[in-house]
Amino acid sequence: MPELGVVCGGLALKNPVIAGSGEHTMTAGGIRAALAAGAAAVVAKSVNENPAARAQLDGTDYLLLDSQWRPLPWDFAPPPDASLFGRSGLMQRDFDSWMEELAGLDAEAARVGAYVIPSLILADLDAAAGMAARIAGYGLRALEFNIGAPHGPEAAAGAIITERAAARVHEITARIRAATPLPLWIKLTGQSEDVGALASAAMDGGADAAIVMGRFLAMVPDLETQAPMLGTSGAIGGAWSLPLTCRCLAQARARCGPGFALLGTNGARSGEDVARMLLAGATAVEMTSAVMAGGFAVVSDAVAALDAYLARKGGDAQGLVGLAADRLQGYGAQAPRPGFWRQFVPPEAR
Repeated sequence: MPELGVVCGGLALKNPVIAGSGEHTMTAGGIRAALAAGAAAVVAKSVNENPAARAQLDGTDYLLLDSQWRPLPWDFAPPPDASLFGRSGLMQRDFDSWMEELAGLDAEAARVGAYVIPSLILADLDAAAGMAARIAGYGLRALEFNIGAPHGPEAAAGAIITERAAARVHEITARIRAATPLPLWIKLTGQSEDVGALASAAMDGGADAAIVMGRFLAMVPDLETQAPMLGTSGAIGGAWSLPLTCRCLAQARARCGPGFALLGTNGARSGEDVARMLLAGATAVEMTSAVMAGGFAVVSDAVAALDAYLARKGGDAQGLVGLAADRLQGYGAQAPRPGFWRQFVPPEAR
């Protein structure tokens, strides 16, 4: 059997497939289902101290859209090209009771060689540092700190912060690093001109890993009503975003070097997609929209497909990391192909 285990951001993972934070990891039942499906780690639904961020959960709405931007039934069997579009808020549980429950779930996870990881989303940095400092005391073993949530620009002022400046990413990471001894994963936005610079700033600030990248904020017009779907902007993700994430992973690897762990998210729908993100520089991959839309079998199917890919190609999961990213060339390195462009002109226009 191929070796699926990887070392990522201070944690030894039994495979590179992680169930990312979302509504499906907001209950003990959901977290246990992800663990039972074979996830190496489960990132719990995010929390912060801001009442407005919690209240926003009551306005949650989602659509599954096909490749023609038409709504699909939510039947947990979407086509591979389906996109998930929606808005959400944060966990409404009391912080201490949620951490206590997660600690118990993480103890269960440890018995099957997995992790349950709490997630904090930035609102006020002082409050976030205080919460981060308390998490290790519950016995939890790692922390994800999300400063790339796409909803920041649409949320109530100060409820959810989306950081796009490298200097600010460094400042935040250093502050949270000083607050906790736990392995620290910083989740970054994709809504930046230079995601590689953000990853480098997180590394320099003391992060053990950077997660590349959060979903995009979008608006989808409805052709029938001629109004925005859901009535608002929303976060969107789908298979179409995988090439964008892979490029950002390769950029981050080039900036940070192979010694700094990256996690991919946004676009992976299968075990083959997990392999693609590993080749682009990720050491592990968080699957979120795909699991929300397709159910927890997405996790087990991804682990099995990755295993089959490695059996076919040889090698192990850790050995895939960065193979494609390290072979990425600029346009100038390609052999000239004079006149090749003519093949793409319709015959009647040549």
